[in-house]
Amino acid sequence: MSADGLCKRIIPCLDVAGGKTVKGINFGNLREIGDPVELGRFYQEQGADELTFLDISASNEDRSTVVDLVRAVAANLSIPFTVGGGVSSLDLVKRLLENGADKVSINTAAVNRPQLIEEIAGTCGSQCCVVALDVRRSDGKGLKRRVGNGGENGTAWEVLIRGGRVTTGRDALDWALECVERGAGEILLTSWDKDGTLDGFDIELTKIFSQRLSVPVIASGGARDPDSFVEVFQDGQADAALAASIFHDGMYTIGAVKDQLHKAGVPVRLC
Repeated sequence: MSADGLCKRIIPCLDVAGGKTVKGINFGNLREIGDPVELGRFYQEQGADELTFLDISASNEDRSTVVDLVRAVAANLSIPFTVGGGVSSLDLVKRLLENGADKVSINTAAVNRPQLIEEIAGTCGSQCCVVALDVRRSDGKGLKRRVGNGGENGTAWEVLIRGGRVTTGRDALDWALECVERGAGEILLTSWDKDGTLDGFDIELTKIFSQRLSVPVIASGGARDPDSFVEVFQDGQADAALAASIFHDGMYTIGAVKDQLHKAGVPVRLC
């Protein structure tokens, strides 16, 4: 569901492990980037529309997101702040919201216990509930699915959990539709194949999900340059785009991306 009349959002992502912001390729080979508090403040000053904080090792290590660090990052922000990683209970969701998060992102816990989506939406509101899908291209054979819609030539995508380390055998579009039915307010759609590659967003993936889902879709994985954002909004029909590497490494600023989007006729909030 791409709301064309609304401003498209640019969302820097802080992947956090061990209290530090990190970045890798295909969810591996992590390198340290810097302090989440300083980076959060820096990206807000650049004109970020929102900020996402993902404790990427939490689910794999069976622990909860670091609440104290979330509070420290939130204290320096006035833009919407989404927090995820190891969020597996309504109690933790409430704690994160009380400590500065505006939205909470769930992934592994939602796959393991889908009722969590309904609990969050019912108690805190759908606008607080972001379901993150980490997905990988598949030939579709053997996937558990209720719907048959895939990409060109029957392309499908499989859901991954535990920071991309575990395959589920579930069809990603099927799962996304179920998440929306259960109350998810947004879908954070990350392409494992594109993650950290600087090869551009997966346009086919994003377009199919944006067309089929009735809630905003945040495209993630593969941001290359300002033109790649134009592509994911115009061709992929995304509502928002999340990126890390190109901002962390100083290849482009958020302002440069927005300037290019504005020139291309894509509605964005300019500072």
